[in-house]
Amino acid sequence: MFSHRGIVPRPSFPSFLAGMGRKGGPLPGAPRPAPKLKSPREIALMREAGRVVAKALDRVRELAVPGATTADMEDAVAAVFREHDAIPLFLGYPSTVKGKPPFPAVICASINHHVVHGIPNRRPLKAGDIVSIDTGCKIGNWCGDSAVTLAIGEISPDVQKLLDVTLESLNLAIRAMARCRYWSEVASLMERYVKSQGFYVIEKFVGHGIGQDMHEEPQVPNFVSKPLLKSDIRLEPGLVLAIEPMVAMGTKEVRTLDDGWTVETKDRRPSAHFEHTVAMTPDGPRVLTYLEDEAVTPTASPSQAPGPEPPPTPDRDKQP
Repeated sequence: MFSHRGIVPRPSFPSFLAGMGRKGGPLPGAPRPAPKLKSPREIALMREAGRVVAKALDRVRELAVPGATTADMEDAVAAVFREHDAIPLFLGYPSTVKGKPPFPAVICASINHHVVHGIPNRRPLKAGDIVSIDTGCKIGNWCGDSAVTLAIGEISPDVQKLLDVTLESLNLAIRAMARCRYWSEVASLMERYVKSQGFYVIEKFVGHGIGQDMHEEPQVPNFVSKPLLKSDIRLEPGLVLAIEPMVAMGTKEVRTLDDGWTVETKDRRPSAHFEHTVAMTPDGPRVLTYLEDEAVTPTASPSQAPGPEPPPTPDRDKQP
C-alpha cells in the first residue's frame, strides 16, 4: 500500500508514501519513475512466490473460526514460509515513524474497524468478527503479496455485503485490465462500483508495483485523482501490480494508533481489504497469487459499475 502524504526515499511498510491523494501530487520537480517491466521469465519466478503466499492464506482460511487467534494465523503463515524457504516481506520492516519499532510479524492482521497494518495477538476471535490478513514473501529474489478479509462465524448481512463488494471491486479491476489501456480507466470502474453500493473507498492507502522489491513504482490507487490522470499507468506487458482495494462502511477517513502501525477507520465501523499480485502479459492479466492458475475473463463492458464511461483521453492514446 501507499499513503499519499508526500514522497520519501524508502516506502513505509507496507505503504509506499507518495503523492496520489485527490489534492496531492508529486513534489515539484520530482518526476515519477517509470515502472520496472518484467520479462516472461521474471513473471514466472514471481509466480512461485505468489503461489506460496496463496498457500499461506489458504492455511489461514482453515483457522478462521471462533476461538482462533491472529497469533495462530501468524504461526501458520510463518510455517508455510519456512517450508518453502521463503523470506517474509513484512517481518522487521522499519517504521518511518520516529521512535516506533520495526513491524514485528509476518502478517498484518486487522480486525473489524482496523483497516491495515494490524499486529497479530492472542485475543480470541469471536463470531461476527471479520479479519483482514495481508502477507507477502520473497523466493529467489522475487516477491508476492496478497490479502484477504475473512468472516469469523456468522456475520451480519451488511458486513457480508462489505466483504462481497470489496472482493468484487478487486475482481472487477482484474477483469477490466484485459480491455483497458490505462489504470485510470480501471480505477474509475472500481470507485464507481464501490460508491454505487453505498460504501467508501479509502484513499489514504493505495496499491503498488512489485518485483524484486515489495514496493516499486507505480502507485496504484483505487480511485481517480488529478495526479493519476497526470501520471497515468499504461497497462502494457511486463507491468506487475499489487492491486488492493480497501473499502469502509461509514467513512474514508482513517487514523493510525499509538503502536505506530495499526490503521483504523475514524468512525470505528468495519472495513475490508483484498489484494492480488497481477502481471500484464501479451495474453492479458495473469493473477500471480491464485492458488491454482486460472484464466481471467475480460469485462466486456462497465455495466457492473453504474455511471458514465470515463472521459476519452485522445492525447494519451496517441502516445507511442
